[in-house]
Amino acid sequence: MRARPHACGPRFQFARKRESSIKYERHNAIRDLVGNSPVTNQDELRRKLHRRGFEVTQATLSRDIHELHISKGPGGYSLPNGNGNGGGTSAANDGPPSVADVLESFGLRVRRAMNQVVIRTVMGGAQPVAASLDYEEWPEVVGTIAGDDTVLIICQDARHATEVETRLRTILES
Repeated sequence: MRARPHACGPRFQFARKRESSIKYERHNAIRDLVGNSPVTNQDELRRKLHRRGFEVTQATLSRDIHELHISKGPGGYSLPNGNGNGGGTSAANDGPPSVADVLESFGLRVRRAMNQVVIRTVMGGAQPVAASLDYEEWPEVVGTIAGDDTVLIICQDARHATEVETRLRTILES
């Protein structure tokens, strides 16, 4: 009787190493792109990565940006050490990003329900969106609650919710 060879072990370990290696290479490419050329939004970064041979989804790219601690300012993305188009020392760059900037990076769609507005975001994008709304202190907004990919905006009444929905939809579609 012949013994069956054990076929599972090393192949799976090799696959994990390969995935890790690809992620490492992709992170290096992102650092290089953000550090050496202006990158103003995720879609632009995704296209530049595609030209370098990296196919990534928006969710993966959002995760990579988060893991690399890349921030976005009015001028675009910047690395944690301040290198990149988004960095700088002007007073305009000192504050947090605007609702429009954050929605451009993370927002997917918006919908109203009575006196509430719900924003769907990429995974991990809800917190920055809610924080930007809280910071801007829109008078129609009573408060926000954020999960991983959903922001609940509570407004004073249905009329104000309609105004907020329209404003957010305009930002998302521009």
